[in-house]
Amino acid sequence: MRCLTIAGELRGKGHNVMFAMRDLPGHLAQVVENAGFQTYLLSAEEDGKHLLEDGSYNLCMIDHYIIDYKWEETIRPLVKKIVVIDDLANRMHDCDMLIDQNVVPDFKTRYDALVPAHCEKLLGPSYLIMRKEFIKERINLRSRTGKMHRLLVFMGGTDPTGETMKVLNALSQGRTSFEHVDVVVGSGNLDKKTIQRICEEEGVFYHCQIDYLAALMVLADFSIGAGGSTTWERCYVGLPSSSTIVAENQLESTEMAASLGAIWNLGWHEQVTEQTYERLLISLKDRQDELKKMSISGFELTNNPSGPNLWIDRILSMG
Repeated sequence: MRCLTIAGELRGKGHNVMFAMRDLPGHLAQVVENAGFQTYLLSAEEDGKHLLEDGSYNLCMIDHYIIDYKWEETIRPLVKKIVVIDDLANRMHDCDMLIDQNVVPDFKTRYDALVPAHCEKLLGPSYLIMRKEFIKERINLRSRTGKMHRLLVFMGGTDPTGETMKVLNALSQGRTSFEHVDVVVGSGNLDKKTIQRICEEEGVFYHCQIDYLAALMVLADFSIGAGGSTTWERCYVGLPSSSTIVAENQLESTEMAASLGAIWNLGWHEQVTEQTYERLLISLKDRQDELKKMSISGFELTNNPSGPNLWIDRILSMG
């Protein structure tokens, strides 16, 4: 999804963009094609290098948690520039630019030994990759009171650990009361049909692969979510929320955001149960002051006086 945001900005500046991804369960090729981008699905035997061999590409952007300098070196003669999006800082890269929008304790220095000396590093919340819908909604945000009327549940596009089902089971116990509950899933969620059925039975509003998530976040009073990029989206619109860590790359940024008062960290998904979510939801009505402070902290953490999406100008200035 963050690559779609970048691709949209590049297209708006007159550039042609193609996506390549593996043909794996839950892939989002149809979502990318619906956004108007050519998409190539790689088989298990293909490494993607052949797509670049005609020499027509100025830029290869890599957003992948296994690819490192070894593959990047092999495509170096085939493209003019290489940009990497990363947030693990656990392997070396051969790239001209690296983007990591996350806030972790050593975010300014942790890539120093992992990228070439010439690499431009765009690090921290000044370089949030933010969709236009969020930028638009942030302009006229309402002040949050801490009162609980609307709940938003979004555990990421695929929700591999089944957190949405846990929350729905917690809500079904009837010990919490919200006037309105929105549940959002991505098209890559393998349990989406079951989730839709439960939502219909429970009177919960179901949304799949939407382009109005920002609007739902603005309307919500609290959100239950996962770590990752949606953490910063919630903060960006001042939405108080909890985060469940469902992947290794979410650990440091979730802990850091919690330490700054921008979210509540529920911990690793293995330790988070239906009862965890139920206790959280029950407690919200008595935590209005905390929720108001959290809203302000998230908003301030993602504030950038220089404006949003500064990375696009840096990418275009690479030549």
